Amino acid sequence: MPRAFSELTFTPAVRAHQERMGSARTYARFIEGGPQQGHQIGPAEKAFIQARDGFYQSTVSETGWPYVQYRGGPVGFLKVLGPQTIGYADFSGNKQYISRGNLDGNDRIALILMDYANQRRLKVLGRVDFTEGEAAAASLYPEGAEAPAERAVIIRVEALDWNCPRHITPRFTEAELRPHLNALGQQLAQLQAENEKLKQQLAQRP
Repeated sequence: MPRAFSELTFTPAVRAHQERMGSARTYARFIEGGPQQGHQIGPAEKAFIQARDGFYQSTVSETGWPYVQYRGGPVGFLKVLGPQTIGYADFSGNKQYISRGNLDGNDRIALILMDYANQRRLKVLGRVDFTEGEAAAASLYPEGAEAPAERAVIIRVEALDWNCPRHITPRFTEAELRPHLNALGQQLAQLQAENEKLKQQLAQRP
């Protein structure tokens, strides 16, 4: 866990609970001294982010309630724009605008990016800026998308953390399974051909 993430999330209440549960000493090194780390996107984070086809994002309303929403699109629709900047084209949905409205009052956002197949998870904390209009989102428009974009969403990353992979149940998309399914299909076709050949040979015996 990098220092930047712990500085934002290890509040006094969190530290007090760590003390009660005996884990405070383990995490002390992430908040005591040392250079700032975990606030910039490195090569591993960039590759991971741009390989995702969706993520979970959380905002906080004026009533204090968190709101979690899933955002999906073609692989690579969430783009890395710089060492501390990511962004995506925001497409029209059901027009409730809960996340959008929440971010008008509080620009903080939390993302969780999942790779279920390889049991990996990246957490991102940041602040959001919007540029309204389809033209503003043109540079972020993902290849293969069909709906018009309403705005560009730019997230200034303040902290990143690779979360523990324990308890992530592996799940696989069709694209992840396709090479294996194709190989199985080829094997099945070969076995069926061999079986048909044997049947013909048996039929020709006196």
